[in-house]
Order: sequence, then structure tokens, then C-alpha cells
Amino acid sequence: LLVMIILSSKAIANEEDLTFPFTADSGKYWQYVSDRVMGGVSDGKVTLEQDGEMYYARLTGNVSTKNNGGFIQLRSGVSFKNSEKDGKNLQGVRLNVRGNGETYEIHITTNDRVYRGDYYSATFKADSDWKMIDLPFNKFKRKRSNNAKLDAKNITRFGIVAYGREYVSDVSVSTIEFYY
Repeated sequence: LLVMIILSSKAIANEEDLTFPFTADSGKYWQYVSDRVMGGVSDGKVTLEQDGEMYYARLTGNVSTKNNGGFIQLRSGVSFKNSEKDGKNLQGVRLNVRGNGETYEIHITTNDRVYRGDYYSATFKADSDWKMIDLPFNKFKRKRSNNAKLDAKNITRFGIVAYGREYVSDVSVSTIEFYY
């Protein structure tokens, strides 16, 4: 079974447990996006780094709310359509993260969005030591349209975002796992 890769622009998951480990080759499935696409002035970058055997993505930069901006993001397309369970019964997302003590967001876009900026979000704090955190889907809130529940089978994009206020971003992620 092929889980989560439909096009080359989508992240590759381990077929057994719906895990997205960062590897030497996985960087090509992720992209950096900032509020500059809409006139903002935030700036940053994503680097793929290595600590021993572990690879991780690191999102660093300065978030600015000037010019109606306020985000930098690491994101990838995602799909469960070819998975055995079609995304059914997924309960949430688990991340292995570390950072600078700031609060970050996970943004999930689905194929049932009403507006371009319509997504689901949940927050997490990234402390200086590596830590696994669980974000159940029932904690995600929908932005910009009705507050419908997040249906995992409709997920099309996943992002790790420094968002909404003036601050310095430094967050690293080594694994992303969708869990049952």
C-alpha cells in the first residue's frame, strides 16, 4: 500500500504507521512560505539538519505583523486517499519537536475549505529539549468559516507555522505522525 504520496510535492509517509520522518531526501517534499506572498515582511528559512542519525527540519526567522502579515511556515501536501484506511479513524497528529520556548501552530487544510485562507489550527509549545507532543484532532479549531470537525480523510496540506505576533522563530521537527 502507498500511504500519503500521490504527487512528488507531497511528503512521503511510512506505510505501516503513517509517520513522516525527516530524511536526507525528504526536504524536497516540504516548502517554506511566508506572509510575503500577501505583502507581509516576515522573513525566515527552512533548513534540513542532522544530529547523529536523526534528520530534522528547522524553521527559523522573524515574524512581523507589519503590512497585515504575521507568519512563516514549513508545509507539504498530504493525502490519505491511497492508504488502506483512507484516513478514517485517525485521532490526531504527533510531533517530535524542540525550539526556543515559543508557541507555534499546526495548520491543516482540507479539500472542503470554503475560502483560500480556511484551515484548522492547534497550538503547541516547543521547548529546548526534544519532546513528543500529541495534538488530537478534536483540539483543532477551524478558521474563517464554520467550525466543522476536522475529517482526516479530507486533509490536503499540513504546515508548521510561526504565526500571529512579533517574535523570533526557531522550531525543529524530526518526525510527524498521524495516529489512530
